[in-house]
Amino acid sequence: MGDLLLVRHGETEWSRSGRHTSFTDLPLTDRGREHARALAPLIAGQHITAAFTSPLRRARETAELIGHDDARVDPDLCEWDYGGYEGITTADIQRTRPDWFLFTDGVAPGPPEHPGERPEEVGARADRMLAKADAALASATDGGGVLLVAHGHFLRVLTARRLGLPPSGGALFQMATGTLARLGTEHGRPVLSGWNVTPRS
Repeated sequence: MGDLLLVRHGETEWSRSGRHTSFTDLPLTDRGREHARALAPLIAGQHITAAFTSPLRRARETAELIGHDDARVDPDLCEWDYGGYEGITTADIQRTRPDWFLFTDGVAPGPPEHPGERPEEVGARADRMLAKADAALASATDGGGVLLVAHGHFLRVLTARRLGLPPSGGALFQMATGTLARLGTEHGRPVLSGWNVTPRS
């Protein structure tokens, strides 16, 4: 089967300042658009069987800029629902919770429509998305890969789950905005083949 190609959306105003951004539907900055466009040649050099994107604007815009405006929108690719921590930086959270760590502690409850997610809930979404990606890979007769355009924390959890780690294992994979990652196989086992790839790296 082909590889999974993961793209984290380009920079937004909140990602630049370190504010947790899940359901707040921000556009890319000019720099974010520039970095997304720069990924296009890297993506164009890959054979893509299927492409999926988060429904959030910053991901859909990135998908378009890298040449995949045909990517299927899938809500399972949404960012970790930060609940009561939406728009707040880690430094601000740790002023009252010094030992707080997203990947093990989850988030504070938010409004009814965005109550927040536990790490295990994000892991369950990642598993669903991996099942869809695997189905697309299995049905492909041309050996192409599957492209997922989404968000940093979610893609980190998805990577952990692909590699057989618990959702908290996403903490091991820092992922910058506007970058490409590749999850492949070696001797039939999932491996990390590339991470934080850009034309500048």
